[in-house]
Amino acid sequence: MAIVRWDPGRDLDTLQGDMNRLFDSFFGRRDTGQAVATRRWVPAMDLVETDDQLVLRADLPGMSREDIEIEIKDNVLTISGERKAEHEQKGEGFHRIERSSGRFSRSLGLPRGMDATSVNATFENGVLEVRMPKPAERQPTKIEIATETRAHDPAPGQAQVGAGGKAAENSTAPEAVGSAA
Repeated sequence: MAIVRWDPGRDLDTLQGDMNRLFDSFFGRRDTGQAVATRRWVPAMDLVETDDQLVLRADLPGMSREDIEIEIKDNVLTISGERKAEHEQKGEGFHRIERSSGRFSRSLGLPRGMDATSVNATFENGVLEVRMPKPAERQPTKIEIATETRAHDPAPGQAQVGAGGKAAENSTAPEAVGSAA
């Protein structure tokens, strides 16, 4: 076994290379002109609350209605689609590609009680607008507190249960015979 002298610079170089690979996987390669082209595309979205609606606006330039899907499931609004790359390869020499393309999916949790059938969407000039009426505020349910005599008296037609969990003699409930093993 050979003895190798420890070089802290080499370890730092290895660590820096690992960190560069980690960041490159998230943000694209830095040393080529494809830094943004390989990055995942996520459209910008705004959510605005008015007096009676929630309004979501998403910038989806270069897309058509057929490229976009909107779905509400379990109080989650999901907008997904795909923006296709527009460059042709017929002898064009690309020096830089900055416009991203590819599939995307954005999800947004909605308040409980949202009526999915009353949601409507429009798409104009590359901006998707989804309008959702706010759910009505749920009112608390008032529960009456029973008095002691009402709480212990059985309702008509119910059997009284005595000590030990057995039904009273005037009950019509059958008793178990034998012992449980």
